[in-house]
Amino acid sequence: MLPRAFLHRLRSWLHRREVSVWYDARYRLPLSGIEAAAGMEPRRADYAAWWLGETGAVPPRGFRAPRRISYEDLARVHTAELLESLGRPDTLAHVFAVDPSDVPVDEVMTTIRLACGGTLGAAREALRTRAPALNLLGGFHHAGPGSAGGFCPVNDVAVAIAALRAEGFQGPVAVLDLDAHPPDGIALCLEHDPRSWIGSLSGSDWGPLQRVDETMLPEGTGDAGYLDALGALLARMPRPALAFVLAGGDVLAGDRMGRLGLSLRGARRRDLLAAAELEGVPSVWLPSGGYSGGAWRVLAGTGMALATGSDQPIPEDYDPLLARFTTVSREISPGELGESGRLTAEDLEEALGIRPHRQRLLLGFYTAAGMEHALYRYGIFDQLERLGYRNFRAAFDASGLGERVRLYGEAAGEEHLLMELILEKRRVLGAEVLYVHWLSLRNPRAQFSERRPRLPGQDVPGLGLASEAGSMLARMAVRLGLAGVVFRPAHYHTAYAARHEFAFVDPERQGRFEALVRDLQDVPLLEATVAVSEGRVTMDGAPYAWEADEMAYWLRESPSEPGEVERERERVHFAVVPARAAAAVTGPAPAPPAAP
Repeated sequence: MLPRAFLHRLRSWLHRREVSVWYDARYRLPLSGIEAAAGMEPRRADYAAWWLGETGAVPPRGFRAPRRISYEDLARVHTAELLESLGRPDTLAHVFAVDPSDVPVDEVMTTIRLACGGTLGAAREALRTRAPALNLLGGFHHAGPGSAGGFCPVNDVAVAIAALRAEGFQGPVAVLDLDAHPPDGIALCLEHDPRSWIGSLSGSDWGPLQRVDETMLPEGTGDAGYLDALGALLARMPRPALAFVLAGGDVLAGDRMGRLGLSLRGARRRDLLAAAELEGVPSVWLPSGGYSGGAWRVLAGTGMALATGSDQPIPEDYDPLLARFTTVSREISPGELGESGRLTAEDLEEALGIRPHRQRLLLGFYTAAGMEHALYRYGIFDQLERLGYRNFRAAFDASGLGERVRLYGEAAGEEHLLMELILEKRRVLGAEVLYVHWLSLRNPRAQFSERRPRLPGQDVPGLGLASEAGSMLARMAVRLGLAGVVFRPAHYHTAYAARHEFAFVDPERQGRFEALVRDLQDVPLLEATVAVSEGRVTMDGAPYAWEADEMAYWLRESPSEPGEVERERERVHFAVVPARAAAAVTGPAPAPPAAP
């Protein structure tokens, strides 16, 4: 019998197809608050593109760069009033559930128009090659001719169909909507297109939709029930000349806005089943919604299903951002980050006392210019520019705790502090690590509001770049030959955001933290972190005060002893006490720790 791994590779080779993947780095929405507000992973398209490229599922020749859709094409579907309103930050803020101060209108519209252009370009190529095409952003199915909402400012599917009709394509079109929510906008947009069919599986009852073959599934349907319903829907689908598949990531169990309860394996089988049914039909695949950390894996899995027919899971420990930063780090030479070793005129002037001494090297290695170069190469400057900042400048000095790094950027003629770190090398559990005393990511152009409330410890809203900062610190530790990165989270939400890569050094403390996450899993993160900060959380019935102990990300095997985490996690239990009851029991809330 042939080995299973060999059979899998053989099957993948036999199923390999020339799939075009449409992607642009600007597919990432430049909305610094959207991740916290909606649970949406703004890097979803990036992560999927990187995975598909790194694994070779899609070769470099398979990637396509979209062009921005024209307003002429948008106007084939949408009213002039709607398109005009998209030039106002309050409209886009409503669509994406963020504060208007968080919306750089031109950059957001660039993202949207690129996504629509990608859907149209993918449709044209699919019709030409009769092969599937995957656009890594799109499926905005809630936008109607004169309405926008639900993260859908315009309807890229309807716009693509209208543009193709104007170019002479008159074949029957099928829209297979496998997002967790109904295609209300698509139904309105295609109301007068008699050669279109819309089929949908959803977990939300929004009332009857005209000309939609709608199957409403109960909450928690799961893989088996969903796939049975999909098989029945596919059996009813007429054979189209072109198909659009909205392979939504919000079908996953744990999704913030979907309730269907599929596993990643179930989502992959969904795509394989639909792809098999559409074999030989030009098809455009779109990610649509997805509001959990696993949504990018669904999208990358869609690409795997189309390109290789693979049902192999993406490894659970694969971190796309860290993998990307590792690749970029290998391309940056030490000379681009630190000093060249050559004697300069400034060195001579300092030696002779003509000019004051500079603090040239951060942690004995990085120059300010080298730090700026690294931020540029890791793509952080690109994101900051899309948020409205320019002319970046890094500066080093000493603080009472360690060495301080500050990054400044200009906006509207004023220089703003955007990032601040205080670092040192320190030994933890006998290993030398990069110790982070302070990390602040600041977006002073944004404002706090009901849509973007202030988190404990914040003086201005954040940049939405915490994951990038963590991955960059890990790469710094590697380059400096250190064992890992350590910090003390001052608040629950800080530890929560770092929980996938970092663990508390003390195993009992890690066990209590895991129990806290477990017992507060149904409480929104903002409410949970405020409750912990205000002393409104109890542990085994007694008031609980946040323990700002050390968390570590070990680049090598952790030097701590295993064994106590599980025992402590099962021993303790937490609960949130209502504010009024907590005041009666614990008194006034404790003051937050002072920032260094």
